[in-house]
Formats: sequence, C-alpha cells, structure tokens
Amino acid sequence: MENSTVRKLDELKPKQIVAELDKYIIGQEAAKRTIAVAIRNRTRRKKLPEAIRDEVSPKNIIMIGPTGVGKTEIARRIAKLSNAPFIKVEATKYTEVGYVGRDVESIIRDLMSVALQQTKAELAEAQTEKVKARVEERLLDLLLPQMKNEPDMDIVAPEGDGRLRERFRTMLREGRFDDRTIELNVQARKHVGIEVMGAPNMEEIQEAMASLGSIFGGKGHVRKVTIKRAREILTEEETEKAVDNDRAIDEAKERVEQMGIVFIDEIDKVAKSGPTSGIDVSREGVQRDILPIVEGTSVSTKWGVIDTTHILFIASGAFHVSKPSDLIPELQGRFPLRVELNDLTANDFYRILTEPQNALTMQYRELLKTEGVEITFEDAAIRRLSEIAFKVNTSHDNIGARRLFTIMERLLEELSFNADELSGQHISITEEYVDERLGDIVEDQDLSRFIL
Repeated sequence: MENSTVRKLDELKPKQIVAELDKYIIGQEAAKRTIAVAIRNRTRRKKLPEAIRDEVSPKNIIMIGPTGVGKTEIARRIAKLSNAPFIKVEATKYTEVGYVGRDVESIIRDLMSVALQQTKAELAEAQTEKVKARVEERLLDLLLPQMKNEPDMDIVAPEGDGRLRERFRTMLREGRFDDRTIELNVQARKHVGIEVMGAPNMEEIQEAMASLGSIFGGKGHVRKVTIKRAREILTEEETEKAVDNDRAIDEAKERVEQMGIVFIDEIDKVAKSGPTSGIDVSREGVQRDILPIVEGTSVSTKWGVIDTTHILFIASGAFHVSKPSDLIPELQGRFPLRVELNDLTANDFYRILTEPQNALTMQYRELLKTEGVEITFEDAAIRRLSEIAFKVNTSHDNIGARRLFTIMERLLEELSFNADELSGQHISITEEYVDERLGDIVEDQDLSRFIL
C-alpha cells in the first residue's frame, strides 16, 4: 500500500482509508466502511459534471455506541490522515442563541480558521528556501554591527566587510552563534479582519481587540533574544510576508465548502431524555440551531461568507439515556446514515493491546526503556489483562477500551514508581505477575468498583 500519511485524504480509496484506520482501531468494520465510502463520495462528487455536482449532497453519519469503543478515535485518525479541513466539536459546548455560551455558527468559523492555517502552511512550504535566505540575511544584519562594537578576537579578523559577512554566514549555519543574545524588533501580529456580523463569542471579542491593537499601536517592540529564538521569530515574520494572504483565504474557503468535515461528539447530550422540561427545551434549541448549518446555509465569517451545503457532518453519541429518535425529526433526516459500534469483547481487548501501532503495551515498554528498564509482556499475561478488562466492564460501568488505561496503570504502578532504581534490569510481565497485582482487586467487587 502507498504511504498515505503524506497523501491527501480525498486521494485515498475506501479500502486504503479502512487499512489506515485498522492500524489504530480494532474492529468496528461497519463504521470504518461507512465513513470511508462517505469520504470517497466527496472525491467522486468533485469529478461530476457541473450540472449535477451541486445536486449531490454529502450523506451525513451518526455513529451510535457506548463510550470507549472507538467513535472519537475514528475521528482523531481521520483528522490525522486528512489534508481536508477537519474539526471535532462537542455538542454540549454550544447553547441556543440568546444564552451564554458558544453559538453553533462558530463551528464553521473554527473550521475555516483550521483550513486557513493548513493552506498557509502549504503555501509557505513552497517558499521555504526563499524564507530561509531572507532570515539569514536579517540575522547577519543584526550580528555584524554588534560584533564590530564588541569585537571578539576569536572570530573577528581585520578583513573586509564582505569577507567578514561570509565568514559569519558560515558560523551562523554551523550554529556557533545560537546562544548569543541580540536585540530584535518584534513586529505586532496582524489580523485579517474583525468579525462584525452575528453574535460574537468571548474569543472573537478578544481577537477583535487584538486586531485594534495591531491597527492603532502595532509598531512592535524590542526584545533581547538568542540567535536561535530570533531565527524562529524572523522565520514566522518572513513566512507571513511570503504567503499571499488573499490567495490563502480563497483556497481555504474553497476547501471548507467542498471538502470540509465536522465531527460532532456527544450529540446524544442535546437530545431530549424524557418529558419536556426547561433543560430539554434548551437542548432542542441547540438542535434547531445546528439544523441550518447541517442542511446548508451561509455563515458570515471575517474571511467572507461560507456555504455549508457540501460540508460532511459526522455525529456520534452513546445514547444510553436517549436514542437517535429523540432528536428532532428534521435533524434526524439530515443524518441519513446510522452505524452502530459494538461493545468490546475480551478478544477485542487482546487485539487492542497487541495489534495497533500505538498499543498500550508498546507505550509502557518505551516509557520504562527511558529509565533503562526492559519489560516484556508474555502472551498469557496480555490475555489475562484482556479478561480482567472485559469482566470489570461487564460487572461495573462499561467504559470500553478506556478500562485498559486504568488496569495497565494499576498493574505497572509500583514498577513505574521504582523504575529509576531498576535501571539495567529486564522484567517479564507474566500471568502470575498480573494475578498478584490485580487478582484480589478484581475479586473484591466493592474494591474494583472504586479502583478499576
């Protein structure tokens, strides 16, 4: 398979997307396939004739399943794979218009902000060599006068300015000036504009105030910094100058409207959970505010108006108390695809501990290796850990794969605490080792309720 980590998500075929997700998420094949097809359909739509392209809307998805089975992890991995604008939000962070809290349109403003950062980074990458050359010249301009005023006989010789500059250039590239302090005029950050439409959130008010500061008093200020830090500051300044801001905004806007993905977590928390009450009315208000952006509307931002018609929305929720049918009918209709994620079995836990690239057993092995302690997990020990996780989830609250974090931490707590005194030792985690540290806790129902 091709190295998709450096490729755009919209270039991946469904099987390739699922294969990437398989590296980190065990099971849940239905959810992976549904999301892979939905993402691939975005690419297919872009290839359609213009006459019918706008008629094809994204098929939004609701993922249903208990906590810890992979819903949010799927979103995280799609975000890492993705070169498309992606944002994950929690439905509980938003309130009905007129109440204190974030309004749902800020989702689109945040998505556009993410897209703009991605676009600027890509445009800046093409200017890397030019930016590096400019930064080097500016550093030399700062260094030469200072070195002449405070001559250092080890590096300054009686030679012409041109030859001296080239000598300094070589030393600068070798890092010999990295710790030298210079005075640098740091420019105030400029902002693209000020949000003037819609009800602003606190962060938008703060951003507007910062913008006003840059307009009326943003002449910069002098700071004493090392050459190493100065290089970082100047690189940021020169990158900002090298990127065509208008072009970046136009490209980012196009990406958001055509390939944007919004993941709304905990959608079940805004569903009504019984007879209508004050809090349920408020929850329904949030749903009604979410509805227009999912249906397709125009959202005003400081970068222009964003059309949300073709943004893909993926929602997820445990739906322990409520169920998808408790959402308002109009919102249900905007999420035509529903996929249920399964509870994790003992075998799933075993696979989670052994197969993914970021498996917990690997993480703890590498963490302890930094202290000079080598640990290995025997297969029987991993199977025993998997059985314990499944048993505790079954007898107490089912928190899915998150149970493994608690169990592993409890298992290796003493070893982690004393690791600095065990440097050079090799320790094997056996089934007996697991039972010795966890067996009594698992058998004591009251104790396991609080500890595991």
